[in-house]
Amino acid sequence: MSDVVVRQCPGGPLLVRGAETVLDDDGNVHEVTRPVVAVCACGKSSRKPWCDSTHKSIPSTR
Repeated sequence: MSDVVVRQCPGGPLLVRGAETVLDDDGNVHEVTRPVVAVCACGKSSRKPWCDSTHKSIPSTR
């Protein structure tokens, strides 16, 4: 098993590298089938836990 690395994209998703599964807030396990996956950080994705780029339509608070 390799190390799992998580990186927060500013204003965007969490990029997860090296994971075999992702556990969502409801306790459901999602299999990871790619070397890097984008996990929703804004909470608005229609494909949770995966990012669907909805964060791009949310006004920035900066």
